Amino acid sequence: MKSQAFDYVRAESAQHALALLAQHGDDARVLAGGQTLLASLGMRLAQPSLLVDIGDLTDLAGISVDHGVLRIGALTRHVEIEESPLVALHAPLLAQAAPHIAHRAIRNRGTFGGALAYADPAAEWPACVLALGGTLVLLGAGGERRVAADDFFRGLYSTARRDDELLLACELPLLAAGERQRFSELARRQGDYAIAGLAARAVVQGSQLSQLRLAWLSLGDRPLRSRAAEQVLQGGPLSAQRIADAEAALRAELSPFADLTHSAAAKLQMAATLLRRAVANLTRDPA
Repeated sequence: MKSQAFDYVRAESAQHALALLAQHGDDARVLAGGQTLLASLGMRLAQPSLLVDIGDLTDLAGISVDHGVLRIGALTRHVEIEESPLVALHAPLLAQAAPHIAHRAIRNRGTFGGALAYADPAAEWPACVLALGGTLVLLGAGGERRVAADDFFRGLYSTARRDDELLLACELPLLAAGERQRFSELARRQGDYAIAGLAARAVVQGSQLSQLRLAWLSLGDRPLRSRAAEQVLQGGPLSAQRIADAEAALRAELSPFADLTHSAAAKLQMAATLLRRAVANLTRDPA
């Protein structure tokens, strides 16, 4: 199968791209790295009449620390995040997750913003941004607006970004004192979509966790937090009973979809395993 015919325009500026999106509405799609969109076109899962290529808007790329946050531009390539010293220092969760994204050739072309805007529930970046409490920066005709990651992902491939807006960047809090971050996923083979995955962050003091955020991928129609399990794990010093109670809370609040090779029960068991691994890794002495 091949895509249906469409027009193509290379945007000369963010404002040019916005004007095209405003004019064409839902009939237009933004082309960044193209690693997801082009496959969708080929399978006719997306059938736009216009592609707006923003690949030349280099001001939408880059990684920097600005006003106390780590800012990652929408056109930053996956591989740049994987290799960035700033990311390794301030958001190590992203550095841990990057090698799980497809294969090197994909990471060389795919973009951070593209993955966030497409909002595939099996993708690594949305779960990571949710776990870190990130903020998505959007640009529309009325100027910039910011949307918390908790409010950005609305459903299957659905976000708070309007059709006439561009995703400019994502802002992430800098690593706090005592904070640890861990990423883990289970897949049939390296580079395959995750069967289940967990992005976790917490402030660790002895045997206690605080400010814990657990964000799951491939277990629903969007990246999901398990707030009940978070509350149990933060309720006091960790113990075997507390971890068992957190697992029970997790099983009660998650309702994963079955896929072609794994039942919902199997995916829930994988989630429980990832939860226990995350607690062990978060509390393990980094020295």
